[in-house]
Amino acid sequence: MKSVKVKYSIKNKLIMLSAIVAVPFLVMVVYLLYALHNYSIAYDTIVSNMTVANNYNLNFKEEMDESLYKLVVGSVTFETIGMDDSLHDPYVLLGELRSEFTKLMRITTDEESRTWLQILLRNINTLEDRVDDIRANLGTEDSYDANIEMLDNNIYIMTELIQDDIQYYIYYQTQSMEHLTERLNDRVHTFTVFCAALLVFVLLLVIVLTVMVVTGIIKPIRELSQVTQRVAQGDFAVRAQVDTEDEVELLADSVNIMTESIERFVSKIKEDERKMRRADLRLLQEQINPHFLYNTLDTIVWLIEGNDPEKAVNMVMSLSEFFRLVLSKGKEYITIQEEEMHIKSYLKIQQVRYRDIMEYEVHIAPELYRYKILKLTLQPLVENSLYHGIKYKRAKGNIVVTGALSEGEIHFKVEDNGVGMEPEELMNLRSEIMKPCKDTGKGFGLANVNERIRMNFGAQYGMRIDSRAGMGTRVEIVIPAVPYDEVELTEDGD
Repeated sequence: MKSVKVKYSIKNKLIMLSAIVAVPFLVMVVYLLYALHNYSIAYDTIVSNMTVANNYNLNFKEEMDESLYKLVVGSVTFETIGMDDSLHDPYVLLGELRSEFTKLMRITTDEESRTWLQILLRNINTLEDRVDDIRANLGTEDSYDANIEMLDNNIYIMTELIQDDIQYYIYYQTQSMEHLTERLNDRVHTFTVFCAALLVFVLLLVIVLTVMVVTGIIKPIRELSQVTQRVAQGDFAVRAQVDTEDEVELLADSVNIMTESIERFVSKIKEDERKMRRADLRLLQEQINPHFLYNTLDTIVWLIEGNDPEKAVNMVMSLSEFFRLVLSKGKEYITIQEEEMHIKSYLKIQQVRYRDIMEYEVHIAPELYRYKILKLTLQPLVENSLYHGIKYKRAKGNIVVTGALSEGEIHFKVEDNGVGMEPEELMNLRSEIMKPCKDTGKGFGLANVNERIRMNFGAQYGMRIDSRAGMGTRVEIVIPAVPYDEVELTEDGD
């Protein structure tokens, strides 16, 4: 049997199928989060830029115009203007404005907004030059009129231009926000179409892979089912051919191992049956003993020569009945009535020969006649009583065969008042009859009967022997009470 290694486990196949379903959707979610994050950053940047620009758009012109006017009319000087909370140093305002819009220049991406930022920064430089001119004029004669004129003709116009620049910047930033929103909407639409297409593709892929995975699992299982059905029908040579390199192949390998074990077990059982039939044949051969047959025929001849034809005829009929029941058309089971007729035929034959030393009694209740019994169960026991008990007794002996029904079991006893056995001899005989008959050194007939009973009816049934030296021997047989018509016989094909 090959060694199976799980290469593609069912668990991994299912994980792979789940991954095929989950990964595309995970990628879509990651992409969507990334796009939303970029949109959020761009949107926040534009809003921040517009907020900065809008703050200066509202306050810068007013604060710059007022502060420069106060400087021109002499209300404050450049040195003291910082002390007045209502006014602002023009250079500080210009520095802050230049710094903020220089930052916006670095982070602004659209060309129109950058163009207006560049114009704005140039106008800031020009305005700073005009502030320098006003500061230079403050120390000269007629500075007031020149500075007032400069305020009207330069400063106010420049601050107006700067304010316009800021508004244009805000305007184009607003357009950028609209373009960003449109791009987002386009991406959402494209993403929706893509997701729908991907969903259809993934769905088709999942269906195909699911069919492949399920087929890869169901098909070998179906094959295993067919194999087990054939095994159940008695075909133990069948083997499952599964090459999936997963747990199903492991299962198939186990089923094949199990089937091989069953096949070996069945072969062993058949071999045991063959051995049992050989044992039955040997027992049958024991019954068709040439010495028994020769002795019986000699006795018949002696009866004929002694002018006792009636006894000779009876002996021939008993011999015929004996062999007819021994053969029993090859049947393994016969009725208890037939077994009784068998032992009576045997005892009648032997009584003619051993009339001076043997008597017998058979007391089997007629109610037992309809039950089954293994052929040649009682006759070997009777023969054992005659040849090993009565024959060596110096006085006349008696063999008594009885049978009775008790609580679903049938108890037979074959008792004799022969020579009996010493305890050690009895113990050895008890040990011998518990061995397989092929391993038995003595008491083959008894061991054969005991083994056949245990093999056919169960280990709880069988034989028990009791004996006392000089007192005789008793052999008891216990079998289940099973009516003969409940036995399934296969004499013709067994």
